[in-house]
Amino acid sequence: MAMKYTVENSVQAKQKVEELEAQGHSRDDIYLFAHSKDREGHIADVLDTEKVGVSEQGFFKSMKNAFSKRGDQLRSDMHAAGLTEAEAEAAERELDEGKLVLIVNK
Repeated sequence: MAMKYTVENSVQAKQKVEELEAQGHSRDDIYLFAHSKDREGHIADVLDTEKVGVSEQGFFKSMKNAFSKRGDQLRSDMHAAGLTEAEAEAAERELDEGKLVLIVNK
């Protein structure tokens, strides 16, 4: 079962990732999302968290997302990381507000 956490900034994201690690989660099980693709990539690289890719989505879904709008891509990626479609929609609204979303899924 996936767990979702919403934080305000990269400092809080780092604290949450460290807290999750202390609880026994691997960084390989933690996915970070931000509305800006550049911000998401930079923070994920710094925190060494995972990015949703072909293995989580499948090849055809991954190819479709390459040509989708950012909101559609985010919802699809968060769904692939373990959220329901309704949870992914709600999480995307949080991203629209400038927040970061962390998803933990073993």
